[in-house]
This record gives sequence, structure tokens and C-alpha cells, in this order.
Amino acid sequence: MNREELINAIVAKYEAIGENPDTYLEGLLHSQLMNYWDYIQVDTLLSLQKPRTPFADEEIFIIYHQVTELVLKLIMHEIKQITGSAQPTEAEIIERVTRANRYTTMLITSFAVMKDGMDYDDYNTFRLSLAPASGFQSAQFRYIELRCTRLENLVNATGKERLPANPSTEDYFEHIYWKDAGLNRKTGKKTLTLRQFEEKYLESFVELANEMRGETLEEKVARIENPSDELLKKLKYFDKFYNIEWPKTHLNTAKHYLDAKGEEKAATGGSEWKKYLHPMYQQRKFFPEIYTAEELEHWGKD
Repeated sequence: MNREELINAIVAKYEAIGENPDTYLEGLLHSQLMNYWDYIQVDTLLSLQKPRTPFADEEIFIIYHQVTELVLKLIMHEIKQITGSAQPTEAEIIERVTRANRYTTMLITSFAVMKDGMDYDDYNTFRLSLAPASGFQSAQFRYIELRCTRLENLVNATGKERLPANPSTEDYFEHIYWKDAGLNRKTGKKTLTLRQFEEKYLESFVELANEMRGETLEEKVARIENPSDELLKKLKYFDKFYNIEWPKTHLNTAKHYLDAKGEEKAATGGSEWKKYLHPMYQQRKFFPEIYTAEELEHWGKD
């Protein structure tokens, strides 16, 4: 497109929406040029680390978790585009899930930053100042789950035994797998970590779950006739990476700091972390219908 054609296209763009093109052209004349640090908001980004202790490695801990939340946002960006009211094509699902797999691989491999990148004694000192905060309180992790699969797939076998007939959305959340990390089922007592989490996010979880009824990625895939081997392979990779490999890597990192010397340290959020983090306990699967009975039986086992 030459200069004259470009100008004509700009004029046509603004006339089409009832605006005066000259106003926007003159505004362009006076606008400042873009630079990297303003566009990426570098100064703001690098100011978001606020350690609570004098230990140097606490900054690593903060940055790592901030990076994790940004990667989760990348995954959410892809999943949002293939869930909701419109039905995506198989090719669109393959493309978006391939990207999500790439991002989830980053989460798995980057855990070395945590596991091998902090002083053991310093971590086990500064982490005590973080209670009752816990990675358990990552809402984005839950939003991704709710967009990917039906609520019933987020309730483990024990939880399903407690469900009433014809469970409501609220019933599912009462027995959802992650709630067991902060709720004593015998006494009904919740940890402060869980109480804070539910107070801030539970309403939005219920709202999204209701919005996603019939519109999750799992249900979008089920509407595709004769799905290709490529699609099924991509979905299985995503399930494996997100619901098995990442939790197990997280578990091994926790063991490195909380159990390396046989000390059985408690998590800052008070959860039974060895039990909660293991995929065999969580039993979370996004696409259970695409697996054989044998694959489901051995889900998450070493």
C-alpha cells in the first residue's frame, strides 16, 4: 500500500464510524513516539517486589510467583478464546491448546528457580513471615480449571461420595478437591488461608462456573465429530502437563524445603501439602472422556 492509499484507508476508517479523520491525523502529528520501557511498563513492573524480610532470596521467591501468575494469564488468554458461547473449530482448539502446552511447560521447567535457586535456611526463615499466604490462593489457577472442564471433574472420588443427588453449583464447590486442603471435614473448621480465599474469590468462582455450563473446553471438544488424533494428543498433553507434571514438580520442590531433612515442616497455609499436591489425591482431569479405563486408573501414579 503506497502513501496515498494508506492515507485514504485511514480517512475511510474514521469516516466509517462517524468521526472526523482530520482530528485523529492531527493527534498523530503531536503524539509522542513509543519506547520499550513505557510500552512494557518496565519501571512499574520492577517496582512490584515488596519483600517483608531482610533475606535477599525473598525477592527471588516473589519474582518467581509473579512470573507464574503472568504465565497463568497467558494460558487463560488462550483458553478464553476457545470457551464461552461460540464453538471453535478443531484447528482453533489445536492451536490454542498447543500454546497452552508451551506455557505450562514453562511452569514445569521454571521450578528449578525455586528448588535450586534459594538458600535453604534463609527460605525456611523468611517463609514464616508470609503466613497465612499460600500459592493455594492463586485464583487464576482455579479460573483455568473452571473454563477447561465441568465441575464434577474437580471433585475427587471421596468428594463425590459426599455429593447429594442432583448437586447444585454450590454443592460442587462445597466438595471441590482443593477445599480439602484447608477444611477439616470432621470438625468443619477452616484454615485462615481458606477463609480468606473464599471471602475474596468464591463468589466469582461460582459465577464463572455457572457461565461455563455447557461451554467449557471439555464440552466444546465433545461437540466435534470424529476428533483427530492430533487434537486428542494435544489435549492429553495439556492434561498431563497441567494436572500431573506441574503438581508433582511443585510437590518435589516443597519436599526439598519442607522435608529434605526429615523435619516434616508445615506449609504456610497450614495444608497437608504432601497429600494435597499429589495428583493421585487431587484426581483432577480436564478431559476424562478421551482416556481408557486403564489410563484413568493409573492417573498420576509414579
